[in-house]
Amino acid sequence: MNIILFDTRQEHYNLLPLTFTRPIAELRIGIDTIRAKWEKLLPGTYSYLTLPYLATKFPLHNTDDNIFIAAHILPTPTLAQQIASLNYDEAIADENETWAYRGKFFTPSETIPGKTYAPDETPDAIRFPFDIFSKNGKEIEADFRRITDGRTSAPLSETCTLIGDPNLLFIEEGATIECTTLNTKNGPIYIGRDAEIMETCAVRGPLALCEHAVLNMGTKVYGPTTLGPYCKCGGELNNVVFIGYSNKAHDGFLGNAVIGEWCNLGADTVASNLKNTYDEVRVWNYPTHTFRPSGLQFCGLIMGDHSKAGINTMFNTATVVGVGCNIFGPGFPRTFIPSFSEGGASGFKELGLTRFFNIAERVMARRHKELTDIDRQLYSYLFENREG
Repeated sequence: MNIILFDTRQEHYNLLPLTFTRPIAELRIGIDTIRAKWEKLLPGTYSYLTLPYLATKFPLHNTDDNIFIAAHILPTPTLAQQIASLNYDEAIADENETWAYRGKFFTPSETIPGKTYAPDETPDAIRFPFDIFSKNGKEIEADFRRITDGRTSAPLSETCTLIGDPNLLFIEEGATIECTTLNTKNGPIYIGRDAEIMETCAVRGPLALCEHAVLNMGTKVYGPTTLGPYCKCGGELNNVVFIGYSNKAHDGFLGNAVIGEWCNLGADTVASNLKNTYDEVRVWNYPTHTFRPSGLQFCGLIMGDHSKAGINTMFNTATVVGVGCNIFGPGFPRTFIPSFSEGGASGFKELGLTRFFNIAERVMARRHKELTDIDRQLYSYLFENREG
C-alpha cells in the first residue's frame, strides 16, 4: 500500500512551534513517532502531504491508488484494520473531519466524493502541543504492549531495585542500568537499545527511554515521560516529552513540557508548570496570535527545535519558545519568544541566520550529524517568514 500521512492546516498551525520543522507525523508521543506507529500497524510505503516549504525534506510519493491518513490521529489496531479494508474512493470520516481516504488525489479541505464510513472507534488526536504530554501515558502503554509482545527483556542488573510488576519493565539489548530504583506500579518502563540509566536514579513509570538516551546520576523521573533518541537528562522530570537529540543534563525542574530536537537547557534551568493562583493556564496560539485557554492547570515549557537556555534560566508557566532561540540572563523572559530571538528578561534581539547556522553545525556535530543543504533551505524559509 502507498500510504500518505496528511497534515490539515488547522492542526499543523495549532501544533507550532513543534511543526515549524516537521510534519505532524514526525512528532513523538509515547515511545514512537506517529509515523512509526502507523508503519508497524499498517505496513506500506509512507510519505507526507504537508506544507509546501517542508515538502523538499519530507516529500510526497503519489500513485494512482493511495491511502491518505490524517496525521494528527493517533493510530490504533482497530482503526488500522478499518483503513486497510477501504475500497477505492471510500473514506472514514465523522461529522467534523476526514480520518482516511483511498484514492488518487485528496485535498484535506475538500468533501470526499465517494462512500464514507463512520470510524469504528474514536481514537485520540493531538491538536495542540500540550496534547502531547497530556496523552503521553496512554501512548506509552499502547506502544509498550505492541513493541514487547512475545519478546523477552534483557535482564535487570542485581544492583537495581524493581518495585511493581516485572512484566512492565522491558530492557533492550545494549542498555545499561545500575543502582537504580524502578517503579512500574503506575505504568510500564521501556529502556531502548544502548540507552543508559546511571547510578542512584529514581524512576516511576510510565517511562520511555529511547535508543542511546541517558539519565545522568541522581535523576528523578515521574511518568508519563519520554526521552527520545540520544537525549541526555538530569535533575527532576515530571510528564515531559523530548522528541530527540536534546539535553537537560543538570539539576533543575521540568514538568508538563514538550521539547523539540537539538535543544539544550543549561544547569539549574527551571520551568514553572503551575500558576501561583492555580488558575487555568493560557498558552500562546500561533494562528490567532493570542494566549488561549488550554483547559489545563499544569503546563510547562513548549520549545521548538534548536533553541537553547543558559544556566539558571527561569521560565514562567506555559512559556512557548520558537525555533532557533538563545535565551540567557537573570529574571523571567516573556511567555512567548518568537523564533530566532536572542536575549532574556531584559529584552531580545534577532539571532541572525549565519550565527544560527554556526551554532546548529557545532551542536549537531557532537552527535555526528550534519546540517544539510535541505535543512539550510528550511531554516532560511523560517527565518525569512518568522513570526513576531
